Amino acid sequence: MTLTRRRFLRQATPLGLVPFLPACAALGDAADEDPSCCSSAGGSKLFQHGVASGDPLADAVILWTRVTPPDMAAGSSGGRAIEVEWRVATDPGMTLVVAMGVSETSPDLDYTVKVDAPGLSPNTTYYYDFSALGGRSRMGRTKTLGNAASTHVRLAVTSCANYPAGYFNVYRMIAARADVDLVLHLGDYLYEYGNGTLGDGSAIGRLPAPDREVVTLEDYRLRHAQYKADADLQEAHRQHPFVAIWDDHEVSNNAYRDGAANHQPESEGDWELRKQNAMRAYFEWMPIRLAASGDVQRIYREFAWGDLFDLIVLDTRFAGRVARISGNCDAAGIGDPARSLLGAEQQAWLFDRLRGSKSRGARWRLIGQQVMFGQLSDAREGCVTHPDQWDGYAQSRAQVLDLIVTEAIDNVVILTGDAHSSWAFDISENPFDAATYDPSTGEGSRAVEFVAPAVSSPGPILGVEEMLQTHPHLKFADVTKHGYVLLDLTPERAQAEWFFVTTVNEPLAEEQFSVAFKTLSGKNRLVAVASASAPRAGAAALAPADLTPSGPGKPS
Repeated sequence: MTLTRRRFLRQATPLGLVPFLPACAALGDAADEDPSCCSSAGGSKLFQHGVASGDPLADAVILWTRVTPPDMAAGSSGGRAIEVEWRVATDPGMTLVVAMGVSETSPDLDYTVKVDAPGLSPNTTYYYDFSALGGRSRMGRTKTLGNAASTHVRLAVTSCANYPAGYFNVYRMIAARADVDLVLHLGDYLYEYGNGTLGDGSAIGRLPAPDREVVTLEDYRLRHAQYKADADLQEAHRQHPFVAIWDDHEVSNNAYRDGAANHQPESEGDWELRKQNAMRAYFEWMPIRLAASGDVQRIYREFAWGDLFDLIVLDTRFAGRVARISGNCDAAGIGDPARSLLGAEQQAWLFDRLRGSKSRGARWRLIGQQVMFGQLSDAREGCVTHPDQWDGYAQSRAQVLDLIVTEAIDNVVILTGDAHSSWAFDISENPFDAATYDPSTGEGSRAVEFVAPAVSSPGPILGVEEMLQTHPHLKFADVTKHGYVLLDLTPERAQAEWFFVTTVNEPLAEEQFSVAFKTLSGKNRLVAVASASAPRAGAAALAPADLTPSGPGKPS
């Protein structure tokens, strides 16, 4: 299936949402020079970073926006507190309001607003907006988690959006899918680099802001503001709730609990302070629910969609990961049981969640996490190609698989980001051993893994054709294309479908279906599928591009 720009214009909304609306400048006073920023279609001057929702529950959802006061810019300090009204309705006309309230924001929050809207009904689409200082935001659309009656859910899975490396066309295509129930973002929501380190935005006018590696709280806030000013990312957030988890680049490349490969204390200061700065900005700027403890470093959490699935999202970076091995052939380090990827506390939590999911009778157990779980290297050879992945923490992976095997936990689907490429694996204790895993039948596979491609980050240089011949558990790989995975779930099967955009070098709303694989309930192995699944019937209308003002405020 190909979704062209013209078809997108016809299908996006009844009012003909124009792709690639000009984003208001996230920084300084440039928004004042852009007339489109004065209309709700172009993005409000007051709400120029859009609206977003996330971490839905069956009866609540996080709503987010940012107010840019007329005399303030993103990342500024100082200023006054601002009251912000919010409302939630069951119709895009915002006439059937079911929840409303007033929140307050201030410079201490970088003028971000986060509301945990309560009292909602399960498996229901809602529309919402904000108003402040006489102006109103554009309308957002969100959805609560399902109940026992839920039998068909679709997730868009994505990761790795690098602003200078290309346009966020992938987000635009996700936004256009009315039947997506939830977007699962698996990290690298932004990158910490200055221009030219991993992508050069000079030719396409996408220089990172600030144009240097970000280290301070103000730096991270400015970088988040720039990303949230991107029209395509705004539209994805506006149309769908997100469940997001960080990877390394939200802080620094190849990060772990106590440091990062891309952190130099002599020039970039204390690691703990930098990490705290990045995490504070992340929680300010993302529609994510803070842990009950109030700890911004505790981001792993779970979501239950009725009896259909449990979604368990992990932190494979900061919760417990120790530094990776010093060399690719450090066999003792690879096999050291004391070297953990998750840390003892998070691993115990994961095991409890998996056991609890089986005990309560959920059909599927989805594990959203950052780095590739499937083996790219044969452990018997004593070396690993990518020590940053689970290959470099072989004992941690073995412990997870041991639990799955010994306690007969079926229907585990691992969803992964980070790799800037697409992969599909059968997961076995040792897939290179014919006595353990039979690639012709899938016998010996204990789970499956789907790796989502990048939004715009460049892919790795790997000989995938050779790997497909030498890695019997690897069923699909593509290291060049950008896109997302559409995960279609029913009680009978979990099906992953890869959709790739035509380009990231220009703003173009066009995608193509590539391949699909499914795993049947109770089978724990992959089967190729010839075509994409049909859209889910009965999806609620997308949030319209604009509306005649109603209620408090007016589009500003």
